[in-house]
Amino acid sequence: MTPVSPSAIFMTDLLMNKRIVDMNIEEIKTFLPHREPMLLVEEASVDEQGNAHSKYRIKEDEFFTRGHFPGNPIVPGVILCEIMAQSCAIIVKDEILDNLTLYAGLDNVRFKNAVKPGDLCEVTARLDSRRGSIFFCTASLEVDGKLCCKGQLTFALVPKE
Repeated sequence: MTPVSPSAIFMTDLLMNKRIVDMNIEEIKTFLPHREPMLLVEEASVDEQGNAHSKYRIKEDEFFTRGHFPGNPIVPGVILCEIMAQSCAIIVKDEILDNLTLYAGLDNVRFKNAVKPGDLCEVTARLDSRRGSIFFCTASLEVDGKLCCKGQLTFALVPKE
């Protein structure tokens, strides 16, 4: 008999017990430690397959577009990655309490189209695997159905001090 890995057991449990969960910004604040201006998810849901879907509208006065670039504001790539990372954390929202979600890695990140103030970012995030408190995810960010950013994100749950 072939042994089953702990991450496979976790993924099976996650998929078997998952139901659609819709969350507004106040509900998101109950588990994500981020706050404005760094809270970059306004609404989210987790589907039957355990994938997170989230939205964030880029405002005209975001701190990160004021100087990037004057007269032609574009959301920096690192902010797009942060939007995707916060969306990935939604997948394991029940485990976040008493922990911080910290980046452990970014791989194969690609930027395809610019994101500007007024754009509605829509993220789809999938949990690929888990090793203890380390989570490996794939995420993509679209605006109006056009892929703007995608990549593999790794994050760790670290106990709050």
